[in-house]
Order: sequence, then C-alpha cells, then structure tokens
Amino acid sequence: MATVGKRKRDVSSELTNINNNIENALIRSPEPGPGDSTQKLQCVEGSIVRIKMYNFLTYDFCEVYPGPNLNMIVGANGTGKSSVVCAICLGLAGKTSFIGRGDKIGLYVKRGCNKGSIEIELYKPDGNLVITREIQVENNQSMWAINGKHATQKNVEEKVAALNIQVGNLCQFLPQEKVGEFAKMSKIELLEATEKSIGPPEMYRFHCDLKNFRSKERELENLCKEKSSFLEKMKQRNERYKQDVERYYERKRHLDMINMLERKKPWVEYETVRKQYEGTKNERDQVKKDLKKLKDDQAPMLRKIQAFDRQIEVIEKKIKDKALDIKETSQKYKQKQDMLDRKDREIEDIQQALNLKRDEETDRQKRINNTRRMIKDWQSELSSIGDLNHVQPQIDDINCQLRQIQEEKASADGERTDLKRERDNQESERRRLANLSKKLEDMMNMKQEKLRERYLDTYKAFKWLRENKERFKGKVYEPMMLVIRVKDPRSAKFIENHIPLNDLRAFVFQKQEDMEIFLKEIRDTQKLRVNAVLAPAQSCANRPPPRPIEYLQRYGFYSFLRELIDAPEEVMSYLCHQYRLNEVPVGTEKTKAMIETVIRESQLRQFYTAEEKYIVKKSNYTNKTISSNSALMPPQFLTLTVDADERRQLEEQLKMIQQKMQTLDSQMKALSERQNVLDHRDNELRMQKKDLSELKGKKRQLEQKISTKQDSLKQMEQYVINLQEEEEWTKGKIKAVNVQKVKLVSELMLLIKDCAKLNMEKVNLSLESTELNAQKSKLETDCREGSSQLKNMEKQYTELENRKLSLKENCKALLKKAKDMCNLDPGKNAVPQELQSGFRKLPDTLDEIDALLHEERSRASFFTGLNASVVDEYTKRTQEIENLAKELEEKKIELNNYRQNISQVCYLLLFFFMQATAFFQIKK
Repeated sequence: MATVGKRKRDVSSELTNINNNIENALIRSPEPGPGDSTQKLQCVEGSIVRIKMYNFLTYDFCEVYPGPNLNMIVGANGTGKSSVVCAICLGLAGKTSFIGRGDKIGLYVKRGCNKGSIEIELYKPDGNLVITREIQVENNQSMWAINGKHATQKNVEEKVAALNIQVGNLCQFLPQEKVGEFAKMSKIELLEATEKSIGPPEMYRFHCDLKNFRSKERELENLCKEKSSFLEKMKQRNERYKQDVERYYERKRHLDMINMLERKKPWVEYETVRKQYEGTKNERDQVKKDLKKLKDDQAPMLRKIQAFDRQIEVIEKKIKDKALDIKETSQKYKQKQDMLDRKDREIEDIQQALNLKRDEETDRQKRINNTRRMIKDWQSELSSIGDLNHVQPQIDDINCQLRQIQEEKASADGERTDLKRERDNQESERRRLANLSKKLEDMMNMKQEKLRERYLDTYKAFKWLRENKERFKGKVYEPMMLVIRVKDPRSAKFIENHIPLNDLRAFVFQKQEDMEIFLKEIRDTQKLRVNAVLAPAQSCANRPPPRPIEYLQRYGFYSFLRELIDAPEEVMSYLCHQYRLNEVPVGTEKTKAMIETVIRESQLRQFYTAEEKYIVKKSNYTNKTISSNSALMPPQFLTLTVDADERRQLEEQLKMIQQKMQTLDSQMKALSERQNVLDHRDNELRMQKKDLSELKGKKRQLEQKISTKQDSLKQMEQYVINLQEEEEWTKGKIKAVNVQKVKLVSELMLLIKDCAKLNMEKVNLSLESTELNAQKSKLETDCREGSSQLKNMEKQYTELENRKLSLKENCKALLKKAKDMCNLDPGKNAVPQELQSGFRKLPDTLDEIDALLHEERSRASFFTGLNASVVDEYTKRTQEIENLAKELEEKKIELNNYRQNISQVCYLLLFFFMQATAFFQIKK
C-alpha cells in the first residue's frame, strides 16, 4: 500500500512538474521584436548568445553573435557553415562521432596550429554561462572552463543538460551530415525527438509510460478479478472452521477455569497449614515459658550438681593424665622387656649353634658306621650271587613270546581302527541325516509359527490334536497347509489362489464321529474358532482328468493342479472332490499370449496362466461365453514344503545307522577286552624279563655301589669338627650377653617402681572421684522428683518444636508450589492483583475447589479432537483473507490511479501539443 501511495504521489508530482514545464515553455515561446534590449527579453534560457572560435577548422579567429530566432545557417560551400556547427556541437560537450568528420578532437584544430579553442556563451536570467574548450593537438586532449574557472567534461555535460540542450537530438540540432538520417526518421521517432527537444525532460518518459499503461491496466483488471474470486472462496472455506474455533474457545474457558482453580488450590492449602503452624507455634511458646519457670525453680540444685560435675571433671582429667603416664611407663617397660627377651633368644641361638655342631659331629660318626656296614653287606651279597649263565636263555624265550603278543595286538589294533573308521563314517552319515531331519523339522516349525501368527485358534487346536490323537478311531489330519507339500515352491501361488484359506487351515477327518468329537471339544469346550472337513467316503484322489494334459499342451498348459502337490490320500480326495484339482490346468506365458484361442477352443471352465486366474462361463440366456481374470496373489503358507516320504525315509535311515553303530560298538568292545588280556600277558612277561635283566646287572651295580661308598667314606673321615674349641667360643659369647641382661634388669626395676607410684596416685584420685560422685548422686536423688515433670515438659516442647518445624517446611513447600503454579518470583510472597481478583470469584474451601475442579474437568473432557491448530488455522486464514482484501483494495486503488494518470497524461500531452501548435497523428 505504501508503494502504491508513493507511486501515486510520484505520478502526481511529475504531472504537476509537466504542467509547470508546459506553462514555462508557452511563456518563453519566441516572438519577434526589434532592438537589442527586446532581443534579450526574447531569449529563452539556454539560447546561444555568442560563439568564439580560435584556430578552429578554417578559422584563425571568428566570433559570432546569433540572434534569438536563429534556426538555420546557410551559405555557399567553403564559407565555414560546418565550422560554426562543429563549434556548437564540440563546445557543448557533444561527441565527435555525431558530427562524422573525424573521431579525434585534435583533427578540428586548424592545420599547422598546436591548439585551438571554442568559447560559447549561453543565456541565463541570473547571468550568462560561458563554456570554454581548449583543444591540444599534441596529446589529443581538451581542457574545459566554465565562466573562466577550470572544470571537467562531466561538469559541462551537467550544465548543458540542465538547460535542456540536446546536441544529439536531430530535432534540436541538425548538422549537414545528419540530414539524411533526419529524413529517414519515422513519425513516432519524430514525435519522440520533438518531445525531447521542446518538452520538459519528463515528457518523453511519460509518453513511453503512456504506451505501457493500457497493458498494465488489463493486467491489474485481471488480477483484481482473480483476487476477488479467490477471496470469496477463502471466506466460504473459513466459515467451516468457525464452529470448531468457538468450541475450542469454550473448551479453553473451561481449561482456564481449571488452571485458575489449580492455582488457587495450593494457596488455600498453604493458608490452612499456615494457620496450623501459627497455632502450634503459640502453643510451643507457652510450653517454653512453663519449662523456663520450672528450670528456674530447680536452678540452685542444678548449680550444685554442676559444681560437683566440674570437680569430678577435673579429677577425671587428672586420672586420665595419670593413666597416660602409666601407659607411657608401661610401654618403656615393655620395650626393655622385649630387649631382655631378645638377649635370652640370642643366648638360645648361641647354645643352639653349639648343639648343631655336636649333632653334626654325632651324625657324621653315625654315617661313617652305616657306610662301613653297607659296604660289608654288599660285599657279602656280591659273593653270594655266583655265576649267571642260565639267565640269558630265559630272556630270549620271553622276547619270543613278547613278539607274538605284539603281532596279535597289532592285528587287533588294525581291526579296531577299521571298526572305528567305519563307526566314524556311520556317525558322519547319522549327523548328516540328523541335520536334514532338523531342517525338515525347522521348516515344519516355521509353517506352524506362521499358523500361530495368523490363526491362533487353529494353532491351539493343532497342538491339542497332537496330544490327543489316541481319542480318535480313524485318521485325522492336521490343517491342510501343514500336510500339503508343493513339489515346486513356484507353484504355491496356484494352490493358494485356488483353495480358500478357510479350507487351507481346516482339519481333515476320515470318520464323521471323529469330527464331531473334535468339534465338540474345540468349539464347545475350548471356544476356539476352527474349520473341519470330512473326506469323501469314496476316494477321489486318483480320479483321472477329463482329458490328458498332452491334449492341452498346444495351448501352453503343462500340468493339472493335482500333479503340483503331494498330500495324504484323504486330503487329496477332498481337494479333488471339492475343488477339482484334477481338472484345472496350469499354463505359461504362451497360454496368456493365445488366451482368446484358449477360451474359444479349449472349453475349459477354469485355468491358470503364469500370473493370472481365468474363469469361463456361458450365459444361460444368450449362450455367449463370458470370461473373467484376476491377478494371482503372492503365496503365504505353501512356499515352505516338507516331503513326508523323504522325512519317513530319513527316520528309517537313522534307525538303521544307529543299529549298525551298536553292532560296531559291540565288536569294538570285544576287541578292547581281547587287547586288555594281551596287555596283561605282555606286562607279566615284561616283569619277568625285567627281573632277569636286573639279576644280570645286579652284580655290576653292587660293584659300582661298593666303589662309590668307599670314596664317600674317605671324604667323611677327612671332615672332623673340634667340639672343645666350639664350646669355649660359645661360653665367651654367652658371658658377654649376660652382662647386657644385668643392665636391662636394673632399668626394668626402676620402671616398675615408677609405675607402682603412678598407680597409687591414680587410686587416690579415683577414691576422691567416687566420694564426689556419691555426693552428686544424693543431690540428684533429691532433684529427681522435679526432673520427671521437667522431662515430660521437655518432651512436650520437643514434640511441639518438631511439629512446628514440620509445619514450617510444609508451609514452605506449599508456598513454593503455589508460587510455581502462579509463576511468581521466589522473592515475592504476595499474589498479583490480577490473580487476587480471579481468586475472589472462586470457592475458598478445598472441598468446594475439588468439586468445582472435577466438574470443570468433566466439561472440558467433552470437547475432544480440538487443539490450538484449529484456531491457528482459522486465525491464519482470517489474516490471509484480511491481507487478500487489503491487497485487493490496494490493487483497485492502483488501477484507479492508473486510469486517472492515463487521463491526466493524455490531457496534458494533448494540451501541450495544441498550445505548441504542433500537429501529430497518434495511432494506437
């Protein structure tokens, strides 16, 4: 809006300026009159009064005084007409290219001269303007001056433009060289050039704007129509939100009431607790006064007791000091005693070292005697061994038996290795078959898990059936989706699209009574929703198709639905009877490509292509063939297939392998027992061989032992200990230690005396303390009667103080809660005035507040599905409507302003042209 207003003011201002310029132009229109003074009055601002040329083109010096009515310069060739025109152009800052005589300013200086100059005087009411241009040939530069003062070319251009002098406008300044161009100008160009020449500067711009005003006017008109239509639509759309906004504000009023009640409730709670606190505080102050009075009554006795306490405290301090001294003396005594004990241990160590020497010597003698006796015994044994020639034949016989046993053991090991290898192979095969069985079991578990996720009741019935199969006389089959095996998983989509899910999860029974027992238990007792079907009495599982598949192969069919699956006979019989699996063929993309031929020639009522199911019917009225097709849904349950025969074969193979492994284990056990017997016989022979070998080498060993012991005996006899010298050294060492012990004993006796003295002093102090305690007890007995009342009162005071503190903390907590609810600063306790005025309208008791709070919450709960976004959307749309209306009003104002401006500009331009006696033809 501000932009439109500003534009309007600018347009009005420019129109005002145009009017003023037109009036000025009309005022200064030239009129003829004689005389110089009259001529000056007839000159308009910017008229050339004088032209002075020095060394310029053909002139050495020339000064011309044009009159106010000069419009053309005529003369013979070579008289200097062009020189005057060039001087006017170049002297008023025109470009050399406009003249067309030369592109360098230096070329306009007279030949043979170094410089030239042009001076032009222009008329101005407040003083003429003199423009001087000095041209230098050497550097091809110009120097400018205005009224004798140095200036730049830009300053000159500004001065010339201010006087509305347009050297480049052919309608204002026409050199001889530009006459051809002037003749070629169109009417529009002449009009524009004339406007620039005689009109104010704004006239040409307004003329250009006038040409564009009509298109802008149409744009504004279309824009206003669009915005008006859009505004009306927005108003209609916004009315729909109004009711929701009203309901939102009604709910907000209830929420505000709830908020105000929740704010006041802490203040009411705080005020209630504060009153309790004030009452408890007053009661505590009264008890405190009574307690002080009772203490004042018992003060004399208490002061005596306190005096005794101080005396007892002094004595106790002395007793503690004595105890510390006794402890310090005892520690010194203990240190001396420890030193004395260490000296005793030192004597024992010295004596022990001597005893060790004696024992070592005694042991040496014993070892010498033992060694001599051993040598004697070995010599006797060596003499008793005699000749050993019979030993070697016995060893050779034993070696022969050992070789036979080793051969038997090797043979048994080979057999055992073969059996073990065979058992390992069987174990590997068993693991492989177990893994296959586990995979099949996992696939069954996955199918069962899918059943549990999709049909929990069917899954529960399936689990119950597995646990109670003995209750049925005939065969009972689990849900079809678990017992049907699709030979190729890619064919599962045909089966699942052909058999409804209700039958896929149905149990199949061979006998009617079994189905009744099952449904009674599952549906009536366990309240489970399951499906059950009865297999036909006469099997339809092997019913042949109406025509062989070879007949249909030319249409792209490769199999009937029955050949795509394996199932128990009763299940297959029911499916063939109910859904005619033996009659519905399955085709390929070839079938799809020739579908019209298939429908027309095959006479099939139902068949499948690679991705679609087709049903063909014949109208009973028109006998026309009607076909419908539907895309196949992706399979969900039958993609996981488990071959029951394969599973049964795996179980039989596992049993055979386990039996074979048991046989191999028995054979390996027999070989192990045989090997144990051979090992036992081998050990016996080796023991015999060892005994004979030891007997053979015993003589040699005895000779070596006797030699070794004789060498050891010589060494023991050489090492002798002198016990007499060792005893004398020990006596001297013990004597020195005893001297140190005597000194320590003397110091110990002094410490014992000091300790005894300190203990006596401590005992005397303890007696004195006991006597004072007795006197204190007597006073306390006398004071005890008043103490009971004092204790009761102190207890009452303590309880009241604790209760007061508890209430105070509760008050602080409630006050903080109330401030937090009202968002008050922690330092402010007063409720703001606006809240107080709101609180006055609310109940003052907690019961009334809770009742009103419950009522408001109940009312607010009725307004569901509302949030601030409704108000925001409504406010946003309302604001958009206001903005759009405002914008539309601005556009209308702008359109009106455009129309007014167009009228004013047209009027002023026409008025100007009429006043200027110019005739132009304006074409739209």
